[in-house]
Amino acid sequence: MIYVLYDRLRSTLVDWNVDWLFMVLDQRTFRALAAALLAFVLVVFSGPRVIRWLRKKKIGDTGSTDAESLRAAAGSKKNTPTMGGVLICGAIVVCTGLLADVRNFYVLLGLVVVVWLALLGGVDDWLKLTAASRPGGSRQGLYAWEKLVFQLGLGALVGYFVFSHGDNPDVAQDMGHVLSLPLQKTWVRAEGGAGWDANASLIYLGMPLFIVLAVLMVAGMSNAVNIADGMDGLAAGTTTIVAIGMIVLTQIAGDDYVAKLLLVPSVPGSEELLVLAATIAGACLGFLWWNCLPAQVFMGDTGSLALGGVLAYIAVVIRQELLLLIMSGVFLIEIASVVLQVGYFKYTRARTGTGQRLFKVAPIHHHFHISGWTEQQVVSRFWIVTSILVVLALAMIKVR
Repeated sequence: MIYVLYDRLRSTLVDWNVDWLFMVLDQRTFRALAAALLAFVLVVFSGPRVIRWLRKKKIGDTGSTDAESLRAAAGSKKNTPTMGGVLICGAIVVCTGLLADVRNFYVLLGLVVVVWLALLGGVDDWLKLTAASRPGGSRQGLYAWEKLVFQLGLGALVGYFVFSHGDNPDVAQDMGHVLSLPLQKTWVRAEGGAGWDANASLIYLGMPLFIVLAVLMVAGMSNAVNIADGMDGLAAGTTTIVAIGMIVLTQIAGDDYVAKLLLVPSVPGSEELLVLAATIAGACLGFLWWNCLPAQVFMGDTGSLALGGVLAYIAVVIRQELLLLIMSGVFLIEIASVVLQVGYFKYTRARTGTGQRLFKVAPIHHHFHISGWTEQQVVSRFWIVTSILVVLALAMIKVR
């Protein structure tokens, strides 16, 4: 809103000869950095008040778990407030709304994704945490299929609207629907070396395939971050690192000259998503202030579902789904460990009558913890792995 207000008052400010005081707002990079800093400060300074409110409402983790080997560790976290994702999502919405151009379609849809998944996660958290006060209570919250319906529904809406918005018949080299593959050149020099042409070998997705891809990305990443949210600082720190990688990719996709120079898709209108990506990094970094070991608050499904979903949304818009998946390798390993554990257990039980496990406990961060790593070692090493994966993904931009 600050940028929109400045843009509308531009002529008046020029008449008053004070426009030079606000011209820095025309620099998108400045607004992104300011949004990240503001999000960080907002979460850090509002943290104590929100944590006190959550404690007052007794919105805390029960410390219970189905895994016998984890009960001692889980018990130490009993009554730590959860639903701290309201801090992250609140900061993302407020700071993006203030410093991004909210007239931009992609920004508005991104805010819808954050709010939609934050509300979904909030309902899930609330049902878990108030289960004891309800007859026949259970700590399971929403059923898996209930969450999946809303995640898939959101993914379908994202796919439809992003595809429709990128469907511009007036643009000869529209990159809004291209399938961006690693090592593939999106652009080639035009004959005579003047300008750029789209690579003739590019694959363009029709609406059905585009929607399917968006559904898989939004639902998959949302659940992957959710599953990784099981140790102090793990999800928040890892998401911060991935979001920094997405800041770079969004900056490139929003700059036609740079995108063509690096031979990757340029998506007109996506430039304002740089501000959204920056607020994600800033808000997660601020949350890490309160969530680092020992955590004073957990983000819960309120934060984890929204973070995974909005990162996937940005990747879908800028056509860099595969690079996001590389950056998010830790999240993918986390969700894969759960799928493999459950699948292998059911398979061996059907064949031998006794279920066997691939890992001591799933998700895999608990496997390492039980195997002898301290919680701090698990979290720090997962951060290191994520940092390497982000560097690898960004390096792949230059390998064409």
